[in-house]
Amino acid sequence: MVSVSRLFQRFVFVLSVAIFAALGLGFALGEFGLFGVHAGTDSDGAYRQINLFRQVLGKIQTDYVTEPNMGDVTNGALHGLLESLDSDSSYLTPTEFKIFNDRPASGNAQVGITVSKRFGYATVVNVLPGSPADKHLSDGDVIESIGGQSTRELSLAVIRLMLEGKPGTTVAVSVVRPQKADPEKLTLTRSVAAEPVLGTQQYDNATILYLKPGVLTAARVDEIASKIKAAGKTSKILLDLRDCSGDDEKQGLRLANLFVKQGTLATLQGQQFPVQTFASDPAQTVTDAPLAVLVNRGTYGAPELTAAAIEDSKRGDVVGERTFGEGSLQKPIELPNGAALLLTVAKYQSPSGKKIQDEAVTPNVVVGPVVDDEEEGVPPAKGDEPLNKALDLLKAKAA
Repeated sequence: MVSVSRLFQRFVFVLSVAIFAALGLGFALGEFGLFGVHAGTDSDGAYRQINLFRQVLGKIQTDYVTEPNMGDVTNGALHGLLESLDSDSSYLTPTEFKIFNDRPASGNAQVGITVSKRFGYATVVNVLPGSPADKHLSDGDVIESIGGQSTRELSLAVIRLMLEGKPGTTVAVSVVRPQKADPEKLTLTRSVAAEPVLGTQQYDNATILYLKPGVLTAARVDEIASKIKAAGKTSKILLDLRDCSGDDEKQGLRLANLFVKQGTLATLQGQQFPVQTFASDPAQTVTDAPLAVLVNRGTYGAPELTAAAIEDSKRGDVVGERTFGEGSLQKPIELPNGAALLLTVAKYQSPSGKKIQDEAVTPNVVVGPVVDDEEEGVPPAKGDEPLNKALDLLKAKAA
């Protein structure tokens, strides 16, 4: 039988390995002067922190009210360590990492929500129209638990894995809604939901072409390009990126390139990640018509890069609310025991140098959402104010 002391030693070893992995190769290379730089104080600080961990764990081992489950303590410590960096960085146990690697590249069923984790628990960023979640969940809802497990104790990668599954299977969630104290229990059936159709409409005597992607994929960007080319006499474009998500940031840059003929669209860089600059290709630009872009807090990922590129290049007005703030690259780093880190190694920046992940995109024309605040004696706003503002801006521009 393995002694508690031996278990403790193994625990400290595993935790130390994870800490060094999180610190990255730059620390080690700097320590040995391979870049001509010594870590110095950073090295001493890292070792001091590891020693502090040892002291804390020693107190847990000897003084906690009952003998702790060191495996649970390990996972909890590593989970907290990674989440303290950012919500996208995750620690995966060996079992979780195997599921992560074995998940199908496509065809996995979903419940139809984009989730993130900015305030401790999983939060709904936006809901896919026509999906299983469409009639049950809304932007801003907090998913307190999935399958009886608190999302506060789960990494974002694991939360997303738990929401996926085979078509027809169900997942139980507990949801806390704004201004409601008690959680609501829901059972959602996973399905392979079809992408929402590209929303199109004509305004101002067919001089303004309105386009609402819903999601941002390679096929959707191609469809938008075709619609603009086919519009012919349409002289102005209104691109509605509200409640729009996209996991592939490159599609956001492709969409921006349809409108921005020259200059930098974005950069991608990190501590040990070579700087990548994404420049516009004039051959891919399809229109120089006046342009306005609508965004809100449900604008997530790739569409944020589109909005940032258009705003920074002054190609058009960006109207609405501040976007969510998602634009980073994660790298899987496997650990000796079969566990892994999903570590953020680079972040996208707008042409002006703003990190999308940290600062999001603030419109140059800020218009708040429609708020029903009758309890305060204020009548609800009528109509779609951000849309109306964007239309007014376009109508005032010469063709």
